[in-house]
Amino acid sequence: MVRLAGRNGLLGGALGMALLAATSLSAQDKPIAYPETRRGEVTDTLFGEKIADPYRWLEADVRHDADVADWVSRESAFTETYLKSLPQRAWFQKRISTLTDFERFGLPQKAGKRYFYTRNSGLQNQSQLFVRDGLTGTPRLLLDPNAWAKDGATALDSWEPSDKGRYLLYSVQDGGSDWRVLHVLDVDTGKVMADELRWVKFSALSWIGEEGFLYSRFPAPKEGETFQSRNYNQGIYYHRLGTPQSADELVYATPDHPEYGHTAHVTQDGRLAVIASTIGTDARNDIHVIDLVARKAKGWQAAPIVTGFTDDWHLVEGAGQKLWFVTNQNAPRYRLVSIDLSQSAPAFTEVVPQRDDILERAGVIGNNLVLNYMRDASSHAEILSLDGKSARSLALSGIGTASGFHGKPGDPETFYAFSSFNRPASIFRLDMQSGKSEVFAEPKMDFDPDKIVVEQRFYTSKDGTRIPMFLVRRKDVAASGKPVPTLLYGYGGFDIALTPGYSATTMAWVQAGGAYAMANLRGGGEYGRAWHDAGRRANKQNVFDDFIAAGEYLKAQGIAARDGLAIQGRSNGGLLIGAVTNQRPDLFAAAVPQVGVMDMLRFDRFTAGRYWVDDYGYPNREADFKVLRAYSPYHNIHDGTAYPAILVTTADTDDRVVPGHSFKYAAALQHASLGDKPHLIRIDTRAGHGSGKPTDKLIEENADVLAFMAQWTGLTPIKP
Repeated sequence: MVRLAGRNGLLGGALGMALLAATSLSAQDKPIAYPETRRGEVTDTLFGEKIADPYRWLEADVRHDADVADWVSRESAFTETYLKSLPQRAWFQKRISTLTDFERFGLPQKAGKRYFYTRNSGLQNQSQLFVRDGLTGTPRLLLDPNAWAKDGATALDSWEPSDKGRYLLYSVQDGGSDWRVLHVLDVDTGKVMADELRWVKFSALSWIGEEGFLYSRFPAPKEGETFQSRNYNQGIYYHRLGTPQSADELVYATPDHPEYGHTAHVTQDGRLAVIASTIGTDARNDIHVIDLVARKAKGWQAAPIVTGFTDDWHLVEGAGQKLWFVTNQNAPRYRLVSIDLSQSAPAFTEVVPQRDDILERAGVIGNNLVLNYMRDASSHAEILSLDGKSARSLALSGIGTASGFHGKPGDPETFYAFSSFNRPASIFRLDMQSGKSEVFAEPKMDFDPDKIVVEQRFYTSKDGTRIPMFLVRRKDVAASGKPVPTLLYGYGGFDIALTPGYSATTMAWVQAGGAYAMANLRGGGEYGRAWHDAGRRANKQNVFDDFIAAGEYLKAQGIAARDGLAIQGRSNGGLLIGAVTNQRPDLFAAAVPQVGVMDMLRFDRFTAGRYWVDDYGYPNREADFKVLRAYSPYHNIHDGTAYPAILVTTADTDDRVVPGHSFKYAAALQHASLGDKPHLIRIDTRAGHGSGKPTDKLIEENADVLAFMAQWTGLTPIKP
């Protein structure tokens, strides 16, 4: 929780006691006395409508504005007093900690004869990076991020070994920010080299042999605007080992289109650099290729092979002048194609046509293709020959998510992970010749996964659309047939699919006797382009209708208790929670919008917000404005209506969805007359949008969230 020095300091005494009374489920004699929040006189006139924005001053950076810092301090102390008083908080903190405390591994990556992988012993704040010389070699610790910061908030982000495994390029994330700092490690000696690169964001890491690498960066922001200014003019640069960043060569940029973003990937044989350009979050790319063999004579010449920003193109791999891509061009559920650039008139050839299932990713490994498909938000995989034939299925253990399948042509093996709601990720090594899988790393848990029931249900939305939903309960709870406190989670946007995966927090809720439901709403990527299109821009209301219908289904089916439905979502999912709470406050007992986009009329003015117009539309265009105005959580709070208990969560260094969204929304909630349930905001320090958050902070936050939802849904942990 935030503890910033402010004019009024931390709260206590009468205010703390007043809030303690709010933990009762009974009606309150007096309204909750929230900390005072100044209301400004800011009003905008947009398309003939006057829009009041009394809390715009809360958009300022907490690091640079004393008034915002003071407000954060007072709100945080107020919320902390309440959360610490919740009767189930200690149980949830202990249980989440226990369910997190197990040895877990990341997917191994092979370079030369070396295998690199991450490992966490259990409750380490950050996972460590290890290397083995040979698959069965002795593990050697390369990087320990736990020693980088006393508070554990400096994290190892992405990493990439050089082709032969001599060097390791890695990025460091500090305090949860999207900004990254790049470093290079000499794997032989274990020493960090002098190379240090800054202002890196949304970048791939791609080695060119052992001499240097490609990365993406933005110009340095102006003083005081590091965590709020919009990012333009991303370029791809080449860094040669042992030289300063000022000597890096500009490889590719589009100064005439500063809004374009660019990333580069080098094919496994080092022949080609493939540049993918984007103009937002939508799945539309342009592709350019640089011949790295010819670059010494011709420089960084990028030849276009896909233009127009009409379709999605994901590089699979390359060999010589041949490239493979997964694309949704003429295939909304994706297909696999290849192109041979050595031909006089190169053209794409279909290797594997579109199927009923979504082709999520592919790999060229050994002499085979490995295709990872998604059916109804659950994974399955196939192994094919390079011509797309001779398919054989890869057996996976039921409803779950498979990931990985990375490798190179000629490799005898690949690694993949499989997880589900009741099973943490196990790592498998797949022998490409035999097709057999063997366990590389399998976690040991203190519970029996077979005592947890994972189901998939389908329900009908408002307009008749069939929507899938995963449902997780203890076997004895499901067998009882009795309604129980239920947590419903959703996202519904940006072509992102929600798939089964293990979460210590989810498992703690389920083990306490509650039900957990995850709805696969329109706007996501569960069924391809049409599913995404049906839940964005002018169709965004479909997402909210789908989620509301999920809540109604859970109650109608006797799964959720009548007054026991809690809802939760993060980021775009936080927007979802804010919107549906405004539209159906009667349906929910508790709501937790986390790091949400809450002001839909100003989201594009900060950091990465300008990218989101693909999903949300443009606030400065009248047709889009009318849609956004109709559901914006900050602008549609219904004064005089009884609302569920609400816990807003954000973090001071969130430079993806700036915390001003949550600050303004929470202030508006507390100003309105919304009944006797609490409407609070929890603000983390030295944390961002979510990635890189240390384990201890995650446990604290999730214990607070579950205790809050348990309090207002009536969940008391029951013994197995």
